[in-house]
Amino acid sequence: MLFAILAGPSCNESANMAPSIHDVKAKYKDELMAKPAVVSVGIGQDADGNPVIIVGLDSARTETMEALPKDLEGYRVRTVVIGPVKAQ
Repeated sequence: MLFAILAGPSCNESANMAPSIHDVKAKYKDELMAKPAVVSVGIGQDADGNPVIIVGLDSARTETMEALPKDLEGYRVRTVVIGPVKAQ
């Protein structure tokens, strides 16, 4: 019994755990960045303090905004027009 406690959650428990927002962002970042006008993918909060995935756009392109998912694995996706990003 002590071994089970030290070993952590059982396989069934870990399979039921939702992925973290960091894991979800990492999983979809390349796919999101490949879309036209997308210049960044980050993590932030909505007005209620809930974690969201923020997709930064260089301009408000309707076709890109409509093509982006509204949520990813239970986390809301929010778009923000930030303008072009230049390397320094």
